[in-house]
Amino acid sequence: MNATTSGPGTASGRDATPTLAGRDLRRVFGHGDTAVAALAGIDIEVHAGELTVVTGPSGSGKTTLLNLLGGLDRPTSGTVVLDDGRVLSALPEAEALAARRQRVGYVFQTFGLIPVLSAAENVEVPLRLARVDPAERAARVEAILERVGLSRHSRQRPHELSGGQQQRVGVARALVGEPDILIADEPTGQLDSDTAATIMDLIVELTRERGLASVVSTHDPLLIQRADRVVRLLDGAIAP
Repeated sequence: MNATTSGPGTASGRDATPTLAGRDLRRVFGHGDTAVAALAGIDIEVHAGELTVVTGPSGSGKTTLLNLLGGLDRPTSGTVVLDDGRVLSALPEAEALAARRQRVGYVFQTFGLIPVLSAAENVEVPLRLARVDPAERAARVEAILERVGLSRHSRQRPHELSGGQQQRVGVARALVGEPDILIADEPTGQLDSDTAATIMDLIVELTRERGLASVVSTHDPLLIQRADRVVRLLDGAIAP
């Protein structure tokens, strides 16, 4: 495959307007002689109903790129643009936070669950932050836990769950707010191959079912094969 390629699952006739787009993204850490260019001019588009995979060796800039696309960090130069015309990377912090809560769900390699909370309570956190009505919160948490196959484990805390179950909680938490963008940074990196395949299947299925614009960083060749688009990074740039 080339640096940016289409895979076998690419949707035909999709809307030409990407849900999320990065334009000439550059990110420099440090100043002067100690400056490090983590990204050196990346263009990327993420479309509804498609899975875009970002791959490349460690240190190639994958996490930096995902952080910029999701609004967790701001580029040194370049823009991140939403399909409603807003430039996410230029919004005031309060507006950027609101946009992230409304439109973006995150899945992390390290799960990021709160140890003292049950699975259901962890999933509920984004809805509490958004001040969703308690009855609606309960209904949405129950529905997403059922969808990811964890209804029977809703009262268990993270230490009582397997790695795969914890990551399912992470996926449920990312999607309970009904975002249209899913960003997952090495979501199978800490899982064994069988469990990783299950999580991979879940992400692909949910991308299709919910029409998500999903962007995932991974080294997993099986996930790369199932992507609609593949972006290969090397030293902060699109690989030749």
